Amino acid sequence: MAPRHVAIVIASLGAGGAERVATRLANAWVDRGDRVTVITLASPAEPPAYPLDSRVHRVGLDVMSASTSAVEAVVATARRVRAIRTALRATTPDRVLAMLDATNVLTLLATRGMGLPVVVAERSDPSRCPLRAEWQWLRRRTYAWACAVVVQTERAGAFFDGWRGVQTRVIPNPVVAPPVADVPRDTTIVAAGRLGPEKGFDLLIEAFARIAASCATWRLVIHGAGPLEHDLRAQAARLGLAARVTLAGHASDLANRLREAGIFVLSSRYEGFPNVLCEAMAVGTPVVAFDIASGPREILRDGLDGILVAPGSAEALAEGMRLLIVDADRRREIGERGRSVLERYALPAVLGAWDDVLH
Repeated sequence: MAPRHVAIVIASLGAGGAERVATRLANAWVDRGDRVTVITLASPAEPPAYPLDSRVHRVGLDVMSASTSAVEAVVATARRVRAIRTALRATTPDRVLAMLDATNVLTLLATRGMGLPVVVAERSDPSRCPLRAEWQWLRRRTYAWACAVVVQTERAGAFFDGWRGVQTRVIPNPVVAPPVADVPRDTTIVAAGRLGPEKGFDLLIEAFARIAASCATWRLVIHGAGPLEHDLRAQAARLGLAARVTLAGHASDLANRLREAGIFVLSSRYEGFPNVLCEAMAVGTPVVAFDIASGPREILRDGLDGILVAPGSAEALAEGMRLLIVDADRRREIGERGRSVLERYALPAVLGAWDDVLH
């Protein structure tokens, strides 16, 4: 395959699933000889949250300022479209990959008439992440301009059924075995993600409270940052768990934290294709997850390499954790089977799927 020049357009390279995948794809492509430019709406001074190969060219547009009125919002949108178009003209890629809904729309508007093939990627379940009315209107009218709309699961792709001119492709996230030490597991339940309502950490703390008395040696550690940090700390204190529930902030060495954990829990109310769930499975950590509409069921097999429980139920989540806590052999067996994600979502296979769509 001849070398390509791919431009990835994304809001930022901060901590998040889409940002991690964008970084991983950029590194893999440049490593095999492609040219890669990453264009962010954020400032060029923003450091990437995940290691980015020095050969990847970065362009920061610094057009992320918030708007305080409808008029300002329209002006800001026009400014972002112009900035993306100018950056693409200056860097001259031959293919464009946009990531995340609003950025997808901006990129499709910016490339209109340029003759550039554009692929857009939704990184969550669009049925659970509604856009504001004006952006939904724009998405319905611009997505048909894309060569393809990439989703992570079949369930997410079903959202676009019936959208005229929209071609969806399912490409899961790649899973790479992290370089972690072989260490004994402790009695820690680990979770990770943005401290927002979508991740359901309030349900996780409630679930842990239901089993805390009978599992006295276990504690709960949640990695991440976000707007609900104060509320979650207050909830843990109210339930008498301040000493056993830790909000540990962003973990730069999350792979090691997962490798040391006794159990990983995904308590999300909705997801796209949860990277951290796959990463926990990849290092052999037994997992419990809500059986939400998109993501976990397409990744793990209930009772074989993970445990799925009724979505939104703290009681069911508590029971799923309890089943693993009381049975060390089951924890070990489920954890070992979970390593199969390294084969099912291996980087070469996922890159092949991206090559097909970005031909």
